[in-house]
Amino acid sequence: MTASQLIEFIGNHPLLIIAFLGVLGLLFLTEIRTRLSGIKQIGIVQATQLSNRSNALFLDIRDTADYSTGHIPDAVHVPLKQLNERASELEKFRERPIIAYCRSGNQSNSAGSLLKKAGFENVYNLSGGITAWQSANLPVSK
Repeated sequence: MTASQLIEFIGNHPLLIIAFLGVLGLLFLTEIRTRLSGIKQIGIVQATQLSNRSNALFLDIRDTADYSTGHIPDAVHVPLKQLNERASELEKFRERPIIAYCRSGNQSNSAGSLLKKAGFENVYNLSGGITAWQSANLPVSK
């Protein structure tokens, strides 16, 4: 594609170009916000290692209906909407690493930020959430 063809395409499809730039901007914004949150992103391999070596706590922040369809074994369930009010329930786990997860790993980043503000130091976000966990055929409890 030559430069003149590209300019012609942009001229003929301004809404498509605006939509593309909007999606691209949102993608960058999400990535920047994730990196600035201070929450470490870990994959399922690192999460299982952290669980085995440091007795990490898995924190499921999905709603009750999603939690009941399947969750990581021994995970503590505190829905994101209730996390501020119920953060004191996690005090006994303060010394352990906490791995927050949701369905895909996006909302649990917010949970990690809330826990950091509450003074928890070792907070991680499970990249890909329970979806990545299940895709790797790791155990799920119901």
